[in-house]
Amino acid sequence: MSGFLMTQSMIVPITTVEKITAVNDSVNGFVWGLPMLILLVGTGILMTCLTKFFQITHIRHWFSKTIGAVFTDKHVTAHTAKDDKSISQFQSLCTALAATIGTGNIAGVAAAIVSGGPGAIFWMWIVSFFGMMTNFSENVLGIYYRRKNEVGEWCGGAMYYLHDGLGSKKGCKGIGAVLAVLFSAFCVLASFGIGNMSQVNTIGANLQQVFGIPVYISGILLMILAALVIIGGLKRIAAVTEKLVPFMAIAYIIGSLIVLFANIGQLGAVFASIIRGAFAMKAVGGGITGYGVRLAVTWGMKRGVFSNEAGLGSSVMVHSASNIREPVMQGMWGIFEVFADTIIVCSLTAFTILSSGVVDLNTGEMISDSASTALVAESFSTVFGNVGRGFIALAILLFAFSTVLGWSQYGMRGFEYLFGTKATIIYRVIFVAFIFVGCTMNLQLAWDLSDTFNGLMAIPNLIGVLACSGTVVAVTKNYVDRVLRKKQIEPMYSALDHVQEMHKQEIRNGK
Repeated sequence: MSGFLMTQSMIVPITTVEKITAVNDSVNGFVWGLPMLILLVGTGILMTCLTKFFQITHIRHWFSKTIGAVFTDKHVTAHTAKDDKSISQFQSLCTALAATIGTGNIAGVAAAIVSGGPGAIFWMWIVSFFGMMTNFSENVLGIYYRRKNEVGEWCGGAMYYLHDGLGSKKGCKGIGAVLAVLFSAFCVLASFGIGNMSQVNTIGANLQQVFGIPVYISGILLMILAALVIIGGLKRIAAVTEKLVPFMAIAYIIGSLIVLFANIGQLGAVFASIIRGAFAMKAVGGGITGYGVRLAVTWGMKRGVFSNEAGLGSSVMVHSASNIREPVMQGMWGIFEVFADTIIVCSLTAFTILSSGVVDLNTGEMISDSASTALVAESFSTVFGNVGRGFIALAILLFAFSTVLGWSQYGMRGFEYLFGTKATIIYRVIFVAFIFVGCTMNLQLAWDLSDTFNGLMAIPNLIGVLACSGTVVAVTKNYVDRVLRKKQIEPMYSALDHVQEMHKQEIRNGK
């Protein structure tokens, strides 16, 4: 779909916004085809089984230690000392959510309903349920295998558990090193596309079409704003995202809830439509076939995976910078990240669309001619009028800009692994410069390339998660036995001997 979609007084750029559903929605080849979806979802299912359904059996515990602790434990939100290069648990979550809660939560969910019907939402929930444990596993490994760089910052991510985890296994040293380099290279390349130029191009297009601001002016302003944050490093990015992410997420949730409550009488019909679309046969061209169910499954799986990025190995690079010691503690923040992104935000988008009358809940067919973001804007307008359309336009701007901030950190960590800590300033300068380029250029080729590199990140990452699954199980069991069952055993904090010894000495000293 190309051009712009006119919705009364608001013009919504469709080409760019639909692209920002995190990956290319066409299923071409292995990168984002059925084999990749099977690998992604299969990894989540395996880790769920190996950890004995941790996200369910310990749901009360991980809720109390994540979002519950924000209100009860000051250490979760307290900023680290000025000379401490790590960030708080809450800041790590907000920085990760800055990159994951984005336009995919708006445009992506709408695209899933348009293409896969209401039943796609059910399968989005299913894949996200298992994705919680993929993200959990990534974060456990991220903390366990992280190391400090030469300026004292914690560095973790797939490149480290590939090199030190997979690489420590017999005969795998070489392949672990190669996969670590490949992941880092794919991450850097993807950060300039999906995490930078594509996002700011959407912002520039919106500002030009809605407010008449030339794209080069938008490019300059965005470049200056981003430079003030990104050049300052992770602590400054975290300081901004911990304010921006809660604000934009809460505002969007409140707006969605108002629309939902205004149409509360449709709630039962919405649930029925989702379940019916997920399992029932769908009439296509006058015949009854299973094609509709296949579409629901495919689109629901894609939206669940691509919205929260579980399996891509991206957010773990920020989570690893947390000041937490316990790998499982940060893993539980990974569970909550997926829960917040998909189960809450994506579900509210879906319920807003389905309850507002733009979809026939009996047949699952579209009543509105709108698509993607315009469909959400139309749903909001049924309650708020043109203010609703303006609200969605503003949400797109905030979501896209926050994604730029989050992905700048991902790309920087990949660049650091390849070229060293001192070289990261070069990456930051180039990344900021490309913001202006992204605002003013045609990005079709950039989108195609960045989608591919974004998908390629998942392959080495999932290999690392699967290869180190035994470590995830051992660390998780250690935590459960020690913290929940009160057994007197040594903690498994880190794979690095000197860090492990430091922790043991502190335990012996009663700290």
